[in-house]
Amino acid sequence: MRALVTGASSGIGREIAKVLAERGYDLILTARRADRLRELADELPVKVEVIPADLTDRAQVKALWEQVKDQDIDILVNNAGRGLFGPFDETDLNTELEMLEVNIVALHTLTKLFLPKMKARGRGHILNVASSAAFLPGPLLSSYYASKAYVLRLSEAVAEELRRAKSKVTISVLCPGPVPTEFDQVADVRFSIPGMDSTSVARLAVAGTLRGQLLILPGVRMKAVHFFQRFVPDPVLARLCWRVQRRKSGLD
Repeated sequence: MRALVTGASSGIGREIAKVLAERGYDLILTARRADRLRELADELPVKVEVIPADLTDRAQVKALWEQVKDQDIDILVNNAGRGLFGPFDETDLNTELEMLEVNIVALHTLTKLFLPKMKARGRGHILNVASSAAFLPGPLLSSYYASKAYVLRLSEAVAEELRRAKSKVTISVLCPGPVPTEFDQVADVRFSIPGMDSTSVARLAVAGTLRGQLLILPGVRMKAVHFFQRFVPDPVLARLCWRVQRRKSGLD
């Protein structure tokens, strides 16, 4: 059994790799920081291949595929992601476009390339890491929230296609709430509500993926938020999100 995990150098991706290793999966780990990946590889009790790659670069995404396409990948984990905090008209465009390359284009590309092979074999799982942000408008993190909505809707649509094709391949989308990791440092935010630890999120994510669960919402808090937000109009949700977001990075 073999799994590929993107963004495996830290946070949820690192913990997912550990959980998969515990379950006996050999691993292909990719991220920009090769030293972090090698440190992780040395800790794991399974065969690990390290492939450093910057997923903001489409050529490197394709190169990653070329390196692994002849291997039977049982689980693809599209975990790599970035965030960017600030008013939409003030955030740096190039940084924002790089974020969209990772959050949307790289995830879309790898899902598109791996899925036909999995269908042809009649087995496989894809786990796309989104966020509870996917359900909400996100003033001050507008592009990040929008990118995670894309991940959610793409995953839901492909899951329905697989169901109608009676395929045994499954696609899951992980939508955690705040998880304290290096992500919030890179995105320049501080969470204003308590977070769930990345190890617990990873265990729930892997278990849900292997069950073929489409929507994985870790924690009672996030399940409750997801249930009640459906009854609140989007303009009201946007105002509520603004009030939460403005407490980040000292704006309050």
